Amino acid sequence: MPQPTKEQAPQANRLLAKLPRKEYQRLLPQLKRITLTFGEVLYDPGDPIKEVYFPNDSIISLLSSVAERSTLEVGMVGNEGMAGLPVFMGVSVSAARALVQASGSAMKMTSVAVRNEANHMGSLHRLLHRYTHTLLTQISQSSACNRFHGVEARLARWLLMTRDRVGADEFRLTQDFMSNMLGVRREGVNKAAGTLQARQLIRYSRGIIVVLNRAGLEAASCTCYAMIKADSDSYLT
Repeated sequence: MPQPTKEQAPQANRLLAKLPRKEYQRLLPQLKRITLTFGEVLYDPGDPIKEVYFPNDSIISLLSSVAERSTLEVGMVGNEGMAGLPVFMGVSVSAARALVQASGSAMKMTSVAVRNEANHMGSLHRLLHRYTHTLLTQISQSSACNRFHGVEARLARWLLMTRDRVGADEFRLTQDFMSNMLGVRREGVNKAAGTLQARQLIRYSRGIIVVLNRAGLEAASCTCYAMIKADSDSYLT
């Protein structure tokens, strides 16, 4: 993949786009645009985090193992943030599996470069510090949502969060993937997706989701979606 140049358009990753122009220009030689593929594992628990990823139109799911063969999504990283955040906090290994949920592009940077830049205590340090709070808010709110809210409302929230980060109404999602993300059996996912489809909020066929009625999907979701979105947007405004 070619290295970005100073003539490139502003980054689709909103965290990078928030950097002052001078700081962003300084980072450019250390940023590499790559393509992330659906289902690609970036690191597993215990793996050293050698590189971090700033998604543009891709999504990276952070998964925790809850049983021998069961996983649950505990966090979602899109164009609002960075995957590999532990290195910013001085941790060199991953505690979660980082799995590409939606294909697309991202900017890759070595962990060493991120730590060196963050040590300047400049804008990147401040943005990552604030993003840490945002990701923790998402994780804690999603955990409460998974415990107390029904599958249909949780699925609606998750589809909205995915749609926001992909930036399109159509994206790829398999039943197995949704089951792992929500921590429920395929039967539960099928029933919830079928209800949303019957209400003409989404169309689901052959692993492709199409959001037909965003306002209706928001109404079907729990309040967790609005809370997570508000906090995510606030640190970038």
